Amino acid sequence: MLQSFQRPTARKLPVGKDRFQDEARFLRSWLERPLVVGAVTPSGKALARTMASYVDPRIPGPVIELGPGTGPVTDALIRRGVAQDRLVLIEYSPDFCQLLKRRFPKATIIQGDAYDLQETLSDILKELAAATVSSLPLFTKPMDQRLDLLETAQTLMHPSAPFIQFTYAVVPPIPARSPQYKSRASGRIWRNLPPARVWVYNKVDTP
Repeated sequence: MLQSFQRPTARKLPVGKDRFQDEARFLRSWLERPLVVGAVTPSGKALARTMASYVDPRIPGPVIELGPGTGPVTDALIRRGVAQDRLVLIEYSPDFCQLLKRRFPKATIIQGDAYDLQETLSDILKELAAATVSSLPLFTKPMDQRLDLLETAQTLMHPSAPFIQFTYAVVPPIPARSPQYKSRASGRIWRNLPPARVWVYNKVDTP
């Protein structure tokens, strides 16, 4: 039986003063590298829960998270039932990596480029992944690079595994229609600031 069936208790994310410090870290990182961080505050609980809800913890294999930041989506994935030691977190910021190591000591945390998954994950993945969950600011990249990211992620996952991406925009970060994949979207998550939507992309089965 998978550990994920046991619904392990997640480490509670910071509240009060610590939550304020997380927001300050995010704002500082955004001011320093707005095209890398892409948000001025961490994802809210409602958005994080929605993203995690598209991950089936019963599917074996690692769960890849791109751009976890301070870890709100990571926490939601653990609460969803994904064992912490199944998580592979790719974060560009060295400061956020140190924070993630303290909060999620059993997870695999990689300081690297999430847009170059093949290189970043070389010799890391030993089996196909169950899902990829992304908080990357895709709109800061050209469309061909976004499509390359999706295609590369799909080569690293089970054929039916989802690529999950949130956006603040009213249009999808990757086109909704394609012969190579199918997509679906959540409703607008108004409780998040700013309001967001989650897009899920699955590879189309080929005969």
